[in-house]
Amino acid sequence: MPSRTFEEIVPRELKPALLELDGISRESVEAHYKLYEGYVSKRNEILRALDGVDLASANQTYSAIRALKVELTFAVGGIKNHEVYFEHLGGGGGDPDGAFAQLVERDFGSVQDWRADLKATGLAGRGWAWTAYDWDEGRLFNYIGDAQNTYPIWNATPLVALDVYEHAYFLDYRTDRASYIDAFFDNLDWSTVNDWVSKYQIPLK
Repeated sequence: MPSRTFEEIVPRELKPALLELDGISRESVEAHYKLYEGYVSKRNEILRALDGVDLASANQTYSAIRALKVELTFAVGGIKNHEVYFEHLGGGGGDPDGAFAQLVERDFGSVQDWRADLKATGLAGRGWAWTAYDWDEGRLFNYIGDAQNTYPIWNATPLVALDVYEHAYFLDYRTDRASYIDAFFDNLDWSTVNDWVSKYQIPLK
């Protein structure tokens, strides 16, 4: 019998605007979305496998529960990361405005400095680069997440999610990650980011 605490989830629908991005092709987005669908499928599969797993055999070198729990973090990370990524694409890009722009100017000095730092973070990372709000320090920062389940900072809320895995850009840019990052900035929807700032009640002072 399925666990009462487990419910299958389905992928979020792909927004039509994401098929008409500037500098990121429809083919690339559709292939990228299929990877996200795969994470959802594996999340459901792993949780089914965890129902009834032998807890008594738990072992840090190898055990079924270790293998399943580690890969669950990868699948769930892949879901959450891509949901932020896809949700805030499809806009007109350019410089941020509104509340997020205020936070950027406060914490980085200027939009140009924030953008340069995030781009460099993306070039230095192996999987993801993030702009997040650190609730303990009360400020924005850019950080690297090398894999879907790499989260170096607790108690932080992501506001910009830059996927720099090769699957995000190789069809369009081959190894030219820098040009892809520029295209990413050109397609950000700042109204979505500002809605998150408001939703999470991130203080502007």
